[in-house]
Amino acid sequence: MQNQDGHVVESGTETITSTKASEIEDWANFRDDDILQQQSAIQAEEAGKIPFVGDKEPLSSLAAEYKSGNPILVEKINVLTEQYAAIRRTRGDGNCFFRSFMFAYLEHILQTQDRAEVDRITANVEQCRKTLLSLGYAEFTFEDFFALFLEQLESVLSGTEASISHDELVQRSRDQSISDYVVMFFRFITSGEIRKRSEFFEPFVQGLTNTSVEQFCKSSVEPMGEESDHVHITALSDALGVPIRIVYLDRSCDDKGSVSVNHHDFTPAACQVTNANSCATQAAKPFINLLYRPGHYDILYPK
Repeated sequence: MQNQDGHVVESGTETITSTKASEIEDWANFRDDDILQQQSAIQAEEAGKIPFVGDKEPLSSLAAEYKSGNPILVEKINVLTEQYAAIRRTRGDGNCFFRSFMFAYLEHILQTQDRAEVDRITANVEQCRKTLLSLGYAEFTFEDFFALFLEQLESVLSGTEASISHDELVQRSRDQSISDYVVMFFRFITSGEIRKRSEFFEPFVQGLTNTSVEQFCKSSVEPMGEESDHVHITALSDALGVPIRIVYLDRSCDDKGSVSVNHHDFTPAACQVTNANSCATQAAKPFINLLYRPGHYDILYPK
C-alpha cells in the first residue's frame, strides 16, 4: 500500500497482523474450563427462573414435554402413567436430589401425621449428630442445619401453634434461607454416614471419582450444588432409615427392543440386617418416590 507520495506504508499491515495474532492468542487462552464455566453460568441463570420446588402437575405435562422428542421416552412416560399420577419438579441446581427428598419426606409426615415415624427419625438424627462429633466435626459447623430440620419436622405435625399447612410447606420449601439449610442438613448427614462406613463406600467412591472417601465427601457431598449419585442416596437412606425408590427415565430398552421403566429401591442397611416387620413393610413400598432423568431428580406421586 502506498501513500500519496508513492512511499510504501507497512504499518497498516503490521497492525492487522498484530491484531490477528492477538485474537488467536486470546482464543487459545479461552480454554475448555472457561467454556464450561460459561455454560454453567448460563445453566445457573436458567435454573434460577424455576422455583426450588414447583407445583404438583399431572404426569401428562411430562408427556407433553417429550411429545416431539425421542419415541422411547414418550413410550416410557406412557408406562409411567399406569402407576403414577403426578410429578413435582425441583430446580436443577445440583441440589435436586436432596431438595426432592426434603419436600417428599416432610409432605409425607404432613399428610400421614405419623408421630411414631417422627420419633424414629428424630432418634436417628441424634445418632447422626453423634457420628459427626466422633468424626471430628465441630458442632458449630452443623448445629444450625440440624436445628432447622427438626423445627421443620415439628411444624408439619398438627396440634401446635407452630403447625403449618400444605401451602405453607410449599412456600417454606421455596424460601432459600430455609430450603438451603435443610439441604445442607442432608449433606452433612450423608457425609457422616459415608465417612463412618468408609470401608463399605470406598469401592463405590473410587469407581466414581478415583479419590479417597474423605476427599469425595469434601468435594462431592458437602458443598452446595454438587450432584448426587447412588452413593449419596444409599448413605442418606441408611443414615435416616428411610427407603427411597428411584424411577429411571432414560432411552434404554432390552435386546428385543421392548420398553419398560426400571426402578431401584434403596433399602436402609439397618432394615436388611434386622429384617424387622416395620422395615420390611417400608422396604416393600417406599413412600419416597423420585424420578431420575440423567442429571436431575423430581418427585413422583403414585396413584
